Amino acid sequence: MNLLSQVKHLIKKELLLEWRSKYALNGVLLYVVSTVFVCFLSFVSIDSKLTWNALFWIIMLFASINAVSKSFLQESRGRQLYIYTIASPIALIISKTVYNVLLMSVLTLIALGFYILVFNYTPEDPGLYLLATLLGSLSFSTIFTMISAIASKAGNGGMLMAILSFPVIIPVLIVLVRLTKNAIDGLDRSVSWDEVGILLLINALVTAVSLLLFPYLWRD
Repeated sequence: MNLLSQVKHLIKKELLLEWRSKYALNGVLLYVVSTVFVCFLSFVSIDSKLTWNALFWIIMLFASINAVSKSFLQESRGRQLYIYTIASPIALIISKTVYNVLLMSVLTLIALGFYILVFNYTPEDPGLYLLATLLGSLSFSTIFTMISAIASKAGNGGMLMAILSFPVIIPVLIVLVRLTKNAIDGLDRSVSWDEVGILLLINALVTAVSLLLFPYLWRD
């Protein structure tokens, strides 16, 4: 079975498991909706655009950790051994990353729509803000998938994932906040292409590192 066929079947497996349990989608949706509603009850209205923006990324950061961390941490040793015998590690890490990107994109779009609806505020450049949130979901997915793969090989995977992801995700958050601030202020889009390029470069580097390192992690 070639690589593309393995990736396709593994993504299908992830979708079927999610459809049966709906653990990640329902759990994270409940988290996002409840958090946004609690913030609305606490603030009623947010006067500062920067506060509105920062609050959204705080919510999405923890939502993405909850959604993506299960990628490898919930896999039993028996299931890992079975997948090891039928698929290559490259196909596995690609399928996990693609599935998490799809999952986080859906969650981000739902969260952004509900967030805008509850607080009744729309950025000056909604198209650029939407692009930034999709790039953010892509970055969170690739980074947390890689960290989840590393943490799954340790005893206390959940704590290790939080420790390892912190120094990696901070630069991404800084760029995302800067990019979305440009969208909120309605600046010319040419000002934001540097941030877009940095996010794409970070995602490319993380993906390349995952493809290089994961076969050695999986072998253990």
